[in-house]
Parts: sequence; C-alpha cells; structure tokens
Amino acid sequence: MRSWLADNHIRFLLFANLAILIVAALVSGGQFLDPYNFQSMAKQLPEIALLAMAVMFAMISGGGGIDLSVVGVANLSAIAAGLVAKSVAPNNGVEFTVVFVVVALLVGTICGLINGLLIARAGFAPILATLGTQLVFVGLGVALSGGPAVSLGYVEPFVEIGNGSLLGIPVPFIIFTIIVALVAWVLARTRFGFRLYLTGTNAKAAYFTGINTPTILIFTYTLCGVLSSVAGILIASGASSAKWDYGTSYLLIAILIAVMGGINPDGGYGKVTGLVLSGIALQMLSSALNLAGLSNFLKDFMWGLLLILSIIFTSAWTRLGFAPRRRDTS
Repeated sequence: MRSWLADNHIRFLLFANLAILIVAALVSGGQFLDPYNFQSMAKQLPEIALLAMAVMFAMISGGGGIDLSVVGVANLSAIAAGLVAKSVAPNNGVEFTVVFVVVALLVGTICGLINGLLIARAGFAPILATLGTQLVFVGLGVALSGGPAVSLGYVEPFVEIGNGSLLGIPVPFIIFTIIVALVAWVLARTRFGFRLYLTGTNAKAAYFTGINTPTILIFTYTLCGVLSSVAGILIASGASSAKWDYGTSYLLIAILIAVMGGINPDGGYGKVTGLVLSGIALQMLSSALNLAGLSNFLKDFMWGLLLILSIIFTSAWTRLGFAPRRRDTS
C-alpha cells in the first residue's frame, strides 16, 4: 500500500475516483450507487482498459514506443475468428466458442509479431510501423467482411463471455481482473518484466548488459497483439457481431488512460495499478454524465480536463519532493 501512495499518479487517481464517486452519487440522487450501474460499468471497462494495457506495454518498452494498431488488431481478430467459427462449427455452441477464441488469439499474436518484427528487426519507428499496420489490418478486415458487420448470431456460450455474469459480477470484468493480476505479476516478478523496464529506460545500456533488446521488443509487441485480440473477443461477444470500424474512438481513449495512469511515454516506467485506476475514473465519469443526460462533447471535455489536472497535480507533487519510485509495478 505504501508503494502505491508513493506514486503521485496513484495518489491523484485515488482522490479523483473518490471525488467522482461522491459528486456523482449526490448529483444523481443516489442512482449512481445502484448495483446495476456498477455492473454496467464493470461490463464496459474491460474493452478499453485491455487496449490501454496493450498501449502501456508499448510505452514502457521505450524508443517512442506506442501501438496505434490495437483497435485494428481487435477488429481483425474478431472478424477472422467469426468467419472461421461460422464455417467450422456453425451448429455447436461450445465448439464455435473455442474455435472463435483460439483463432482470435492466433490472429492477434500474428499481428503483434508483425509489429514487433517491423520495429525490432526492420528498424521502423513504432509510431510509423503501427500506423501502417493499423491501416493494413483495417483494410484486411474490410476485405474479409465485405464491409458490413459479420453477424455471429446468438451462440449462448460465446455470448456469455461478453454479457454473462458470475455471482453478480460481469464475466468481462472477471476476465479483466485475471489478466490484470497476470500482467502485474509478469512486470514485477519475471525476468521479462525486469528486462522490459531496463530496455525502456535505456535500450543501449540494456543491450550492453547482455539483454537481447530486439527479442524483448518483439515479445512486447506480440503481447500487445494478444491483449488487443482479447479486447476484440469481448467486443464481438458483447455485440454478437464483428465489424472493421467497431471502437474507432477507443485508440485515443486507450492512450489517455495509459498516460493519465502514469505510464511514461518515454519508456521505462509504469504501473498496472495506475492504469486500472485511470480506467475506472474515466468509466465512472462517463457513466455519471450519461446518467445526467449530458452531451458526449462534455464527456470529452471532462476527460481532457481530468488529464490536465493529473499532469498539474503530479508535477506539483514532484517539485515538492514526492517523486515516484522508478520500478514498482504492483
């Protein structure tokens, strides 16, 4: 807990979440605190938060690392998986679900691997490589689907992934929680996590200490692809369809969540805790504004204001001597 509070971004986000919760509860007359509203938020959060997690890995890797292809990977994975699953197992819900998940993860892995090879082996700048592949992946999605959404129908086991609940907790949130725990463990406790932070801090120094930095980058962007494909599975399952332009606004929101969560765009620093708190803050703010019936333009304004406030307050705390420790990913 002390390590959390030592981080300026986490301190700000804890305060912001509490403030949003109190104000939303008061303004909505308690409606915001309805369990159904919390279930709705818990169902919606994982889609964008998983994409933000993919962006987080790319940022931590340094070298101007960013993955602009996450939404394209998510949609292409869902489209390809939907077409294959409908062809291979159209009349068996369990087989359909298994085939869909396996194909989606495979496509996401391949897309991420392509990004990693372009960046680590071909020497492309991450922003250029992933911008190019984003357009390629979107184009492939359009070509495979013909343009319209790929209808997946009502396949009960598959639909339960995006719409079901267990003991009142939405299945997407359960999946997200498991992934958060795994990612936190990987970053804090594994050799890969340690080497990723060193690579992001100073790739040249990491290389001369014996770290195979190209391999780290390839694995990192492959992992970004896998996380994006999981988001694609949740999106497709929730909508019972897949389309090349689903979640077109998610990329900027994912970047916003990552930056506001304290992920250093220059590389070498970032905590999963900060990213989760950032995602929760934006989701609660969005839900509160929806309950109040306010314009989406105001939502964008409030998100931007929250980011600016986080920069102001965390910078002020740093000047006062409350600087974050460089490597604590819990």
